[in-house]
Amino acid sequence: MNYQEILSKIYTSYPMYHKIGSLAYKEGLENIETLAEIAGNPHTKLKTIHVAGTNGKGSVSSLLSSFFQEAGFKTALFTSPHLVDFRERIKINGQNIPEEKVIQFFEKYQQKMDLIEPSFFEITTILAFDYFVNEKVDVAIIETGLGGRLDATNIINPILSIITNISFDHTQILGNTLPKIAFEKAGIIKPGVPVLIGEADSKTLPVFQAVASQKNAPLFVADKIRLSVIDDTNPVETHISVKYHTKLLYEDLILPLQGSYQLKNLATYFHAIEILKSFFGFKKDYARAGVENVLKNTNILGRWQVIQDNPLIICDVAHNIGAFQYTIPQISNLTIDQLHIILGFVDDKDLLPILNLLPTNAHYYLCKAPVSRALNPDLLLKKFQEFELNAEIIDPSTYKTYLKVKEQLSPQDVLLITGSFFIVGDFLEQF
Repeated sequence: MNYQEILSKIYTSYPMYHKIGSLAYKEGLENIETLAEIAGNPHTKLKTIHVAGTNGKGSVSSLLSSFFQEAGFKTALFTSPHLVDFRERIKINGQNIPEEKVIQFFEKYQQKMDLIEPSFFEITTILAFDYFVNEKVDVAIIETGLGGRLDATNIINPILSIITNISFDHTQILGNTLPKIAFEKAGIIKPGVPVLIGEADSKTLPVFQAVASQKNAPLFVADKIRLSVIDDTNPVETHISVKYHTKLLYEDLILPLQGSYQLKNLATYFHAIEILKSFFGFKKDYARAGVENVLKNTNILGRWQVIQDNPLIICDVAHNIGAFQYTIPQISNLTIDQLHIILGFVDDKDLLPILNLLPTNAHYYLCKAPVSRALNPDLLLKKFQEFELNAEIIDPSTYKTYLKVKEQLSPQDVLLITGSFFIVGDFLEQF
């Protein structure tokens, strides 16, 4: 098979959570362990850092990847979901896995692997591990797909585990309380392996402390990093100062990842580097370059991504209340004439807290991403009307809606495209 035929098989033959929801979720690690055995247990030959959390894990993973690249390491990065190209999930030094490597993997292992009926994420995980080992990477940053305890990536034994934050998402699988969700995320904590908690919360920190204590894993909380915004008037970069305890690390650091929520991710990143110094003995300071060159080094998309200025057009993958709590206040605080928001959601999302947060002075355009999990815009419109929000449906297509809305914008307006990875991905693919 050629690459396009293999890609079609990946999408159609293996159950994919991000397209069909919980029907694709396979509880337990038996499948992934069997897949790993078929491929020669590549995960045991990798030096890894494991990153879980409700929000921010993709940004933290990309920041760490950028840091190691700046330090001269051959750096692997595994993230999900992708926005435009399947190969975005699997990168070495910021470059997507080549098509021929995907072909070689499936030619070698597909027949055996199909016998155990793996999920999309399971087979993608083993593809990544196999590729990273064959390319002899120095370090691999591995982001969980969903949860942690039963996530396919949880067969690794990392040198550091990171849990960015806990919020309500995927509650039908992970639980409907913050402690229950935290317990699932805490599943990545390994015996004797240090774990960094990005955001301390009175409801979730005791869960992490209990699991870490049980597994004799040193626990750190990223609350010793002090970040101060110096200048955030530029829509494409923020200037900040960084302190570790009382020590000034950086007086003026340029953060190209916009969004106020990135400050929490940055604190996690800097604290992680302090822990990692004992493993790698870095002789120079690469942390600043890791931050300032993260876009160039990793090609990360959809994180407060500025599409154009005047009018300002931004796309952001905020898709749950934990993310919207930062995204909406930030965009509402901009000095603008009119706020326009193109958005859509998946059908298993708890919309009530999000709708309560949305600004009443914005104009909303409702879309449907091209996945079966996407919520019907007509149903979404009824919910917006119940909340007396000014909403309409121009076209189910995100990109077609964008083209129409763009014609209406004045130079001082702002357009935000958000609601799910699929809405942003659908837009970027055609943009």
